[in-house]
Amino acid sequence: MSDAAQPTAAEVRTAAEAVKTALDRHLAAVEQRSGDDDPAVYEAFNELAAAAEEYDELLYDRYDEVTPFEIPGAEETPSYSGPEEPSALSVLIRRDYAISAPQRLLAQAGRVEAADEDSSAPEGAADTVQGAVGILFGEFEPDEIASRHKEFGLEEGDSTLWVTAAEEVPDPGEWLEAPFEGIDAQRVVCRFDVSAVFDDEQDDEDVLDEIDDDYDAAADSQDDELDGVDEDDLEPLDADQKR
Repeated sequence: MSDAAQPTAAEVRTAAEAVKTALDRHLAAVEQRSGDDDPAVYEAFNELAAAAEEYDELLYDRYDEVTPFEIPGAEETPSYSGPEEPSALSVLIRRDYAISAPQRLLAQAGRVEAADEDSSAPEGAADTVQGAVGILFGEFEPDEIASRHKEFGLEEGDSTLWVTAAEEVPDPGEWLEAPFEGIDAQRVVCRFDVSAVFDDEQDDEDVLDEIDDDYDAAADSQDDELDGVDEDDLEPLDADQKR
């Protein structure tokens, strides 16, 4: 986007407020829905998706920053068919990491092992990558590892968070053998995805915008040059010469 078309800080703030308003409307529509496939819920969802997309674009154009969430369009989202008033929720999280600095990972695990006299980890566990991973994830909450991943020699990949609705909490141990199987997409209340592919898509759009801007600038420059030329000074085309 050219500097002339860059959004103002006030426009970005207005877009952020629009997202907040759309969130409230969506929640109100869900709370007051008349049943499955309530059109008011779909309308509120689409308004929220549009507001979030607008805010993301303005935020990037103004500050070169993006939001961490990707809200899928309505055509990508299965119709919700879960309980109208869920009494239980399941939160499923997946985060991918590349082990970019194994020595840093081992060093951090070694520090934890040395400081924990009551550690149940086998002796020498901190000397292997597999053992070090077990020590660190046993010591720190997943959210803390996510926020400090570079300290642990990790590089973030894609991540997603799904919240699914249920009518009751499963019995203890019911799903432990296969915790991520049998997820019904139509019971997903909301999901949030983070991926570099979203940044790549934005980069592609920026390249196209730059090409369009360059083309427009070249066309304007050519028009300016032609404006200063007298028609009598132009050489006739071959077709005109043969007449």
